[in-house]
Amino acid sequence: MSNFLDKLSVRQMTKGDLDSIVEIDTKVLGESRKDYWVTKIINQAENRPPDASLVAEIDGKVAGFILGEVSGWEFKVPNNIGWIDTIGIDPDYQNRGIAKVLAVGLIDSLQKYSVDTIYTLVNWNDWDLLQFFHAMGFSRGDMINLVLKV
Repeated sequence: MSNFLDKLSVRQMTKGDLDSIVEIDTKVLGESRKDYWVTKIINQAENRPPDASLVAEIDGKVAGFILGEVSGWEFKVPNNIGWIDTIGIDPDYQNRGIAKVLAVGLIDSLQKYSVDTIYTLVNWNDWDLLQFFHAMGFSRGDMINLVLKV
């Protein structure tokens, strides 16, 4: 496995990564959400630090990505708060440590912006993702997700 990670490189996401991210997302979810990713990657790029959006490449191919943000007092959340918004790993490359490398890279980037607390939202039934974040040192936070179906 270490040989695999030795070939891995992490860099800032660019608008040119859009098609690769859509391809990964489509493989994971089974449907294309290109319009969603255009909004997320291109239209909202100026709202997040450039080094809070990373991709992992192996042999020149995007194998995974992570999007993060720094809060700016939305919902009375202070700006020392960072968020992991989305993480996606190509199914052909899952369970090889790429997500951990991306998460560590994002955490390092967010700390440059005085972030000292990082949040993420995970579906309660997504045990694999819950275990991943637990292994990364995340624990249950103080916020509660509320929902109203209309």
